[in-house]
Amino acid sequence: MNYLILVRHGQSIWNLEKKFTGWVDVDLNENGKNEAKKAAKLIREKDINIDLYYSSLQLRAKNTLTIIQEELMDYKNVKPAWQLNERHYGSLTGLNKDEMKKKLGEEKVHQFRRSWDLRPEPLDKSSPYHPLNIKIYREVPIEKIPDTESLKDTYERVISYYKKEIEEKLKNNNILISAHGNSIRALCKYLFKLDNNKISKLEIPTGNPLLVEFDLNNKILNCNYLDTERAKDLLVY
Repeated sequence: MNYLILVRHGQSIWNLEKKFTGWVDVDLNENGKNEAKKAAKLIREKDINIDLYYSSLQLRAKNTLTIIQEELMDYKNVKPAWQLNERHYGSLTGLNKDEMKKKLGEEKVHQFRRSWDLRPEPLDKSSPYHPLNIKIYREVPIEKIPDTESLKDTYERVISYYKKEIEEKLKNNNILISAHGNSIRALCKYLFKLDNNKISKLEIPTGNPLLVEFDLNNKILNCNYLDTERAKDLLVY
C-alpha cells in the first residue's frame, strides 16, 4: 500500500483578515507556522517515509512544506507547480469576505466561493494583485495565467497535472502535496468521485494533513484527517 498526504497550507495573513487571496502571494502568519509544525508532528507519528514532495508556487504552501520538512528532518527536493495554485478569485481578490457579504448578500458571496462553474468578474490586468504583476509567475506561460476562475477551471488544471505527474507515481511512492483549499477540494472531488453538489459543501481545514491510503491499483482503502479535533466531514468516508 502507498499513501497520499494532502496538506492545505497553514493559516495565512489574509486568511486571518478574511480576504479573498487566490493567486496573491501572501505568507503564513504565526498561527499558520504553528499549524505546519503540528502537521509535521502528526505525520511523524504515522512513521511514513515520504518519497516525493509537491507544492504550489505560492509562498504559503511552499513555506508550510518547508516547515514540515524541517520538522521531519527530510530535505528531499520539492516539485513546485503553478497548476496546484489556489483558485483565482478575479475581481474579488483582496476584498474582505464579510464586507462583500454586506454589499452583495451572503448568498451571492457563497455562490462565488462554492459554486462549481460561476466565475467572479475578471481582475483588471493593471492590478498589483494580478498574477501578471507578481514576480513568481514570470515563468508561467502567459496564456495559462488566469484573470478569474471557477472551481471547475481550478479542477481542470489541478487534475490534468495530477494525472500527468502524480497519479502513476502513487503506485510506488508515498507522496505529500502542500496546496490550497480549492486545489485540494479539486483533488478530493476527483479521488472520491464527489458530484458538483457535494463538492460545494466540502471544507478543507488549514494545516491538517489528510492521509489517503491506496492499494497497488490506486484504489482508496481508507482516509482520515490526522488532527481529529479539527477534522472536517469528507462527505464520503
